[in-house]
Amino acid sequence: MTGSRYQVYRAALPEVCAADPALMAFTADADGRCEVFAWDAGTGRARQVTDRPRGTLHGTIDRDANVWWFDEDAHGAGHWRFQPFRGGPDLPGLTGVPPGTPRGLAVSDDGTVALGLGDGRTTTVHLGRRGARAHEVTRVDRHATLSGLTATAGLLAISGPAGSEHAVTVLAADGTPRAVLSGAGEHGRLWSLGFAPTAGHDELLLVREDDDRYLLASWRPGTGIRTYPWCAFDSEITARWYPDADAGRTVLIREDRHGRSTLHRARLDTGTLTRVPTPPGSLLDAAPRAGGDVHYLWTDTAHPPRMHSTAGTALPALGTVPGRVPGDHRDLWTPTPDGPVHTWLSLPEGRAEGRAAGGRGAPPPLVLLVHGGPADHDRDAYDGVVHSLVASGFAVARVNYRGSTGYGPRWRRAFGAGVGLTQVEDLVAVRADLIGRGLARPDAVGLWGTSWGGYLTLLALGTRPGLWQAGVAVKPVADGVAAYRTTTSALRTLDERLYGGTPDEVPEAYARSSPIRYASRVRAPLLVVAATRDAKCPPGQVRGYLAALRDAGVRHESMWLDSGHDGYEGGDHVAVLRRAVVFLDRELRGTHRSPKTPPADRRGDSGRVRTAAAGTGTAEHTERRTAHAEGHHPQRPARG
Repeated sequence: MTGSRYQVYRAALPEVCAADPALMAFTADADGRCEVFAWDAGTGRARQVTDRPRGTLHGTIDRDANVWWFDEDAHGAGHWRFQPFRGGPDLPGLTGVPPGTPRGLAVSDDGTVALGLGDGRTTTVHLGRRGARAHEVTRVDRHATLSGLTATAGLLAISGPAGSEHAVTVLAADGTPRAVLSGAGEHGRLWSLGFAPTAGHDELLLVREDDDRYLLASWRPGTGIRTYPWCAFDSEITARWYPDADAGRTVLIREDRHGRSTLHRARLDTGTLTRVPTPPGSLLDAAPRAGGDVHYLWTDTAHPPRMHSTAGTALPALGTVPGRVPGDHRDLWTPTPDGPVHTWLSLPEGRAEGRAAGGRGAPPPLVLLVHGGPADHDRDAYDGVVHSLVASGFAVARVNYRGSTGYGPRWRRAFGAGVGLTQVEDLVAVRADLIGRGLARPDAVGLWGTSWGGYLTLLALGTRPGLWQAGVAVKPVADGVAAYRTTTSALRTLDERLYGGTPDEVPEAYARSSPIRYASRVRAPLLVVAATRDAKCPPGQVRGYLAALRDAGVRHESMWLDSGHDGYEGGDHVAVLRRAVVFLDRELRGTHRSPKTPPADRRGDSGRVRTAAAGTGTAEHTERRTAHAEGHHPQRPARG
């Protein structure tokens, strides 16, 4: 690192060239922003491929060792480009293609390129020879993603959003539908995980939801879907094909269960499932490689992510904090009507025993760090915000409320008290549990959430106003109806599934769960951070909420980022982190100390800062930056 005080990284493994596994492409720090690099494991040397003012997030490598990246503008729209591994001119992936947001890229063994692009309402899939003119294969009137291309480019797979009538469509190269695949049962869904990588093996890997479990499945032309009952899991899984032809029909499965990860090798021909040893903790990414090698990205709460290879392959280092981070880390379970809620608790060192074990002094101020999604979960994994808060003397609780992934389909569907209101019940229950255990005190509890976590923060502050002393909501849903009408098509589909219809069809459901309904009841000081180009949690609905706070005389501050929703630039993240920690320190402790921020961060870019004063009782701060557009799995759309 050279010019900035922090480094950035993307929590993903390098992509590997199928013909020469020593050649890789990965995203890493370049003076405080993410850029795409080429990595030669044989020499242990990296070469920076991209150098864009706002950074570059999406990158990969094809069989012919061309490094690809998505060249996007400030709004996330752009084109795919590539460059030879050893260097050379930047070339267009396909010509004659209009700009759009990235919705999938695949390159076959013979250099045929398929790519998906979105324009806000539709998704278009284009096909052509690498660097040549493309033709349109299909246009889908909704958010969808290209999720597979066979090695010979004869078949394509397209995944639709959650709640769509059909989960996966298989097309011929000319756009002719070959199969429409859907899940089983009332709640069954299907995820497409890509075609087998070897020529002549046109088999699509799938994960199928069935009642309260997830099963591995596959589809072949002429035989249809085959499910493997011996390969069933009670929490979410993902899988990848092994690349070797001599490995047969073998896949690597990663299960995320109760906030930790395990790996399994499944041999579909023999029906055998074998555990792949990895350290306890979370695997943020895992991939099978040639010769039986497995690459994985491991972390736990006390250790930032590290790349590992079971065969000892040299992998690039991430720009993370070395060694163990401070704090005492544990997990606990809190009873609720639908079952126990799992929480990851981090305490400043020396404060772990608390009054519950006869320790002296009051517990430290507590921050409930609320994850987004809702189809996501907090893990036994390093988090830079947790690191900063614990180093600054706060206790941090990360709550996997009902609706979180990692605890089975029924837990994910548990919204009995209503959207958001169910999750607030769990936050309230965990708060009471921690106070009862002597690990928190009732007069020093704050909330901090981003995206859907920011939504829950606002909802909790308004519906249970007497329980919290401060709140930080970053890029939140603040007005459910206004957000629905101005957000992306994928998130409108998600809202319709959660609420059981549109705002016109079930208006009271949206109203009951909308933070703006309760804005006048907020009592705790509130910091709201929003983005001027946020397509998922649009700025207009945040401005309306801030106006409601002003009208009610609620003490609050606002901070505006000149960016989109996904993927801070590093400077943005550090600015928000510092502002939020200082805010919580003042409100929960009544002090004015400088926050202790870690020297490494997730990803991003630096930029200029502009401040502006606001009216009485409020403060406004604007960060003049831009942001990357980073997509989510099309079948589990999420606001954050």
